Amino acid sequence: MDGMTQRRWSLLAAAALVAATMTTATTAATAADPVAPAPLTDPLPEPVMADFGLVVEEVAQFPKSEPTPAPTDPRLMRHARINYLGELPDGSGRLYVPDLNGTLYLMSGGGKHGKPGAPTPYLDLKAEVGADFFSGAGMGSGFGFATWHPDFKKNGKFYTVHTEAFGALTNKTPDLTPQPNTAYHGVIIEWTADDPKASTFSGTHREVLRLGFATRIHGIQQIEFNPTADKRDEDYGLLYVAAGDGGIGVSTDEPQSLATPQGKLLRIDPAGTNSDNGKYGIPASNPFVGTPGAIGEIFSYGYRDPHRFSWDTGGSHRLLLGHIGEKDVEAIYDVKAGDNSGWSEREGSFLFDKNDRCNLYPLPEGDEANGYNYPVAQYDHNPPPGYPCGADVGHAVSGGFVYRGKDVPKLKDKYLFADLVDGRVMYTENREMRRGKPAAQIHELTLFDKQGNEVTTPVLVGDRRVDLRLGRDGDDELYLLAKANGKVWKIVGTKKVKDERDVHPAVAPYMVAHYDFERPRGDVEADRGASGTPISLINGGSDMRVRDGAFAGSKRSIQIREADPAAGELPWKAGIYEDDADGVESLSRFNAAKGITVMGWVKMTGDGPSLNTNTPDPNDRYNAIGLAGVLAGNSDGHGVRALLELIDVNGELRLVALGRRVDTGASQTFAASEDWRTLLPQGEWVHIAATFNYTNGTMALYKNGKPIPGFYTRTDDPWQNAAPGEEVTSATNPRGIKIGGSFPQNGSERNPCNCRMDSLMFLDSSLTKLEVNQQFRRVER
Repeated sequence: MDGMTQRRWSLLAAAALVAATMTTATTAATAADPVAPAPLTDPLPEPVMADFGLVVEEVAQFPKSEPTPAPTDPRLMRHARINYLGELPDGSGRLYVPDLNGTLYLMSGGGKHGKPGAPTPYLDLKAEVGADFFSGAGMGSGFGFATWHPDFKKNGKFYTVHTEAFGALTNKTPDLTPQPNTAYHGVIIEWTADDPKASTFSGTHREVLRLGFATRIHGIQQIEFNPTADKRDEDYGLLYVAAGDGGIGVSTDEPQSLATPQGKLLRIDPAGTNSDNGKYGIPASNPFVGTPGAIGEIFSYGYRDPHRFSWDTGGSHRLLLGHIGEKDVEAIYDVKAGDNSGWSEREGSFLFDKNDRCNLYPLPEGDEANGYNYPVAQYDHNPPPGYPCGADVGHAVSGGFVYRGKDVPKLKDKYLFADLVDGRVMYTENREMRRGKPAAQIHELTLFDKQGNEVTTPVLVGDRRVDLRLGRDGDDELYLLAKANGKVWKIVGTKKVKDERDVHPAVAPYMVAHYDFERPRGDVEADRGASGTPISLINGGSDMRVRDGAFAGSKRSIQIREADPAAGELPWKAGIYEDDADGVESLSRFNAAKGITVMGWVKMTGDGPSLNTNTPDPNDRYNAIGLAGVLAGNSDGHGVRALLELIDVNGELRLVALGRRVDTGASQTFAASEDWRTLLPQGEWVHIAATFNYTNGTMALYKNGKPIPGFYTRTDDPWQNAAPGEEVTSATNPRGIKIGGSFPQNGSERNPCNCRMDSLMFLDSSLTKLEVNQQFRRVER
C-alpha cells in the first residue's frame, strides 16, 4: 500500500473507531466527575444569509507562478498565490500585490484613479533572496506580505516578509528564540528604493528580523503599519508583525509564553536599534517592556494563526484581527495592547483541552478572572460526524476591513471578511462587535457578477478551494483576490437577493439529475439536471404527482406507496434501469466518480417498514425503506453505488448512507444514531442528504442542512481504498436510478416507502457541509 492510499484509508478506519468509542468515553468521564462538561459538537450557529449581495467586477488576472521547490501538496498548486492587495501611500494610486511564489506586482490606477491597469513585476524577491528562498511546502510559505512605510514617497522604504530553508537553516541564526528543530525561517527585509516613483525596484535592502519556526505552517503572516497614525502619534512608523505559533501551539504552551515571539502580535520600530540584533527598535510603549522574562517586542499574545489584521480607518481606529482556529472556531478579535486571546488554553470563546484535540468545551465557572480577550465575532468549521479528528474540512478565516469607502453605501460601517478556503464573503455590523459582549451576528453575502447573475466564488474561480483574500485601496474600496485562478475582483455595488431559483449556484456545477415533479408528462418525469435522464413514474403514472410542495417555490411532489394486494394495486415508485453492460449512458458522470451526493425532500405519509406481501404472515414486515439512490454499474436493480435508505442495523431500523466504490466490492454504511422516526416524522417535510466521498472513504448524512451524528458499521476496508490507484468508483455507467423502493424495474419490490418526495437531486460530487447547508437554505427561507 503506498503512503497516500494508506493514509486515506486510515482516515475512514479512524473515523469509524472514534464514532464507536466516543459515546463510551464521554459517558465514563461524566460518571467519574458529575460536573465534568460535555464536549460541544456544534459550538456556534451558522451565519445568516443577508438579504442583499455584492456585485463584483473582474479587474485583473496575474501571471501563473510556481512554488520553489515543486510542491507535492495540491493545495499549493494554484494559478498564482496572490494574497493581498493594497495601495502605495504616495498619492499615485498604484496598487501592489505580492505573490507567495516570489514576485511583487504593481498595478496603475485604483480608487479615484480609475480601473486598475495590468499587473507588472516591481520586485523579484525570489531572485534577490537566492537559493534559500522557500515556497514549496506550508500554506503560507514564500513571499508572504509587503507593506510600505507611511513616508515612502520621501524615504522610499517598504518591507517584505518571506520564508527561507535549505542553507539558511545551518548558515543563518534566527533572532530572539527559535523553536526547537527549526524547519524554516520567517524573514523581514527593509528595502530602500532609489526612486520611489519608479515602476521597477532599484535600490538597497537589509534584513530586519529573522524568526525560526518548528514546522512549515503558522509563520509570519502579515506585517503592517497603522494607516490611521499621523506623525504626531507614537504609533507612526511602527511595524506590526503577526507571528503564528509555528504549528506547535496545539501541543505546547508556546503562545502563552511571553519569553518567545511565536504566537504573538509584535510591534517594532524599523528605524530603531535597541533590539538584541541592533537592527530595529523596541518601542518603550509596548506593554511588556520591562516585564521580567518577557520580550519587549510583544504587543499582544495567545495566537495560533493570526492571518490578517487591519485598522478601521474611521470610527475609533480600532485594530481587528482574523484568527484561524484549530478544532472549530474562526474568530475576529478587537486587539489592544497587552491582550491575551487565549490560545492554546482557549479557542475562540471555548475551552481547548490539549488532551482532547477532537472537542471543545464550555468555559469554566469564574473564567472572567483569567482575563482573556474573546472574539467580537466567530463562526465554526466543525466537520460532519464520522469525519476524522483533525481532518482538513476546508475552512479558515481571512480577516478583512470595516468599509469606509463611498462607492458602495450599503456597506457603510460593516466589517467584511471571508473564509479563505471555501470562498464565502461575510460581514458583521461594526457597532455589534464589542469587547466583553456576546459575539456579533455574522451575515453571509451572496455574490453577483456585473451582469446581475448570481455566482459563487468557487464558480468564479472554477475550483472548490478558492483561496480567497480581501484587499483595500487608498479610497477604502474593497477587492477580492483568489489564488485558484489568480484573479482580482472589485466590489462595485450591492443587489437585493431574490430567491428565483431553487438550485444554489454552489451546487449547480455538480448536478447530474434533478427531478422537481413540476413538469407533467404522463408517466415520465423530465430531468432538470445536466444529464437529461428521464425517469418513469412506475405503476401510478401521473396520479403520483400531488399538489403538496415541500417548500415555498414548489407546487407538486411525488407520492410513493406500498402495494395494496386487496385492490390489485402494485407499489408506486420511480426510476430508470438499463439491463446491459453499458448502463445508462446519460449518467456517465457517475462513471469513475470521486464522489456522489443524493439529496431531496421527504415526507413520511404512512407506516414503515411496509407489510411484506411476499409471505403469508400478515404481520411480517420488510426490513428496510428505500428512498433514493444511484445504481452500481453491474446492478440487477438492487445493488447500489450510492443510496439513501432506512435499513436494519443491529436489529434497529436506521437512516443510512450506503455506498459502494467498486462494482464487485462490498458496501460501507454510515448510520444515523438518532431514531429514524424523529429524523423523518410523520406528515412533515424534511430535507435529507447523503454524501459519499470515495477519495478519502468518508460519508455523511444531513437533515435540514445540518449534519446528523452517526457511525460506520464496518471498520475494515469494504471500499478497497487501500488498493493501488486513484480512489474513484468503477469506470462503468450506473444501471440507473431508483426512488422509493428496492428496484426501479416494474416487478419485484421489497422495501417500498409510504412517503412523498420533492426536488430529488443526484450529484457527481460529495458536497461539503457548507454546500448542503447552502442548498437547504436556498429554498428553506
